[in-house]
Amino acid sequence: MAESATHLFIYDGAVFKVETDVMVPKQGSILLARHMGVRPTDVVLDLGTGAGFLAVLAARTARRVVATDVLPACVECARANATMNGLLDKVEFHLGEMFAPVRGATFDLILANLSQMPTPPGREDLTDPRLLADDGGPDGWALLGQAIREAPEFLSSGGRLLFTCFAFLGIRKALAKVEAAGLKGSIVGREVHPFPRIGLERFAYIRSLDDEKSIREEGGRLFVERLVVGAARP
Repeated sequence: MAESATHLFIYDGAVFKVETDVMVPKQGSILLARHMGVRPTDVVLDLGTGAGFLAVLAARTARRVVATDVLPACVECARANATMNGLLDKVEFHLGEMFAPVRGATFDLILANLSQMPTPPGREDLTDPRLLADDGGPDGWALLGQAIREAPEFLSSGGRLLFTCFAFLGIRKALAKVEAAGLKGSIVGREVHPFPRIGLERFAYIRSLDDEKSIREEGGRLFVERLVVGAARP
């Protein structure tokens, strides 16, 4: 049996303790954290909270935060991190998939840094949790698409959904999905990141999906833009 390890992750004065079976916050989470724009009156939902990174940061400003995750280890880790940062009284955690644990509730802000790595055909039987944590289905939109379609039901009037999106999934496609859900889309933030290591072994497949030619090579290294997309309910 592999030995377990504990990672300490510090961001903007908040401290996160992350065990081996929970993913340490990565570039997408940090990018989204910089563009959350949380207001003191906001009730916030963090979908797929993981280690509780976004939930804890949002709770420092928001009126209240609700966080969901499908993995018990993540819910336990996120709750411990909220406690460690003195914010457990402002955050509630629920075990369940996507919006299922919060049916009937509405939110001013929904945060979604979800799995979006395209999985080639024939790889649907993935069992490694590290790969499953990034599995976005055949085109990368399995969870993101669900979040966009279902968000209007959970957004208060004037509420907004913020989600991260690799540019190789299609910027135009992202905005079209937002519009189809009856929301007003905009690009809130964007950065160029090194191409994710977990995607290198499926690079040829991902490049075949990159209709907007967003993947670039510089100095022998691959890079791709990552976006924060806003979707506001009128």
